Amino acid sequence: MSLTNQRFTNSPNRLDDAARAGWLYYVAGNTQDEIAQKLGVSRQTAQRLVAMAVSERLVKVRLDHPIGRCMDLAEALAEAFDLRVVEVAPSDPAAPDLLGGVASAAAGLLERTLRSPDPRVIALGTGRALKATVEALSRMDCPQHRIVSLLGNMMADGQATPYNAVVRMADRVGAPHYPFPLPVFARDARELAVLHGQEAVRSTLGLCAKADLTLVGIGQMGLRAPLVVDGFLSRSEMEEVISQGGVGEITSWIYDDTGHLLDCASNARVASAPLPRAVDRTVVAVALGEAKLAALRAALVGRLVNGLVTNEATAEALLS
Repeated sequence: MSLTNQRFTNSPNRLDDAARAGWLYYVAGNTQDEIAQKLGVSRQTAQRLVAMAVSERLVKVRLDHPIGRCMDLAEALAEAFDLRVVEVAPSDPAAPDLLGGVASAAAGLLERTLRSPDPRVIALGTGRALKATVEALSRMDCPQHRIVSLLGNMMADGQATPYNAVVRMADRVGAPHYPFPLPVFARDARELAVLHGQEAVRSTLGLCAKADLTLVGIGQMGLRAPLVVDGFLSRSEMEEVISQGGVGEITSWIYDDTGHLLDCASNARVASAPLPRAVDRTVVAVALGEAKLAALRAALVGRLVNGLVTNEATAEALLS
């Protein structure tokens, strides 16, 4: 399709203009002067359209060149923790906890699965890292796949949790989705049994159990942990869990430094799907940062996950 001599200044869809400008700049390698000429706009307008293509996430930049240090770290992690899948993204030395590179690498992993013509079930946890991963996904049309949530999407008062990524991912890739229509925690074991007895919940649990790819976040323990910050556990409940040896959580299941689930009051109320056996399924953690090191190391040692997407700084810390 030729873009030459077409004018877009009065386009009814400004995003179309931005997408064309972004394609011309990032894919076709045009200068902004050339874009202005081809689109029939001023150079300043062309510059604004290219900027809009980035700000509206119409353009995503991925690093295709294999950085040697990242590859060496990925190989070392795979050997040290017997991992099936490892992706190590470059770190920014000035901001080692930035999510961007890791989210992009995890999105690439998801996209490789989504390109399969055969039906796949993809199960997702929740959290900031997974939300960023879904935001980094390219738009695709994948009606043959199913996207399922591993845990509830509601807080105790009925409010939707802000980091559930299933609906957003399904929208981006055109796949049917199966949210977990439950609170993250039940009030007690009796209520949990009733909730899990619902037909829709049983169907969702069945899909989780046979997922071809499972992506989870890693939560640390402490008063700044996601479970506390997001209002799922009180400070006193978190302090109790820590006193019992809790170091991390996956989909709100709390485990100790060997990766074994705690026999505690919190785990007795978790409504999430049971953690998949990593020996049977591909279960990939998307996590980075010093605060998550203990929780991440325990998950790897305990074989709660058999895949990892992280950055250089976190990989080096895990291996040291």
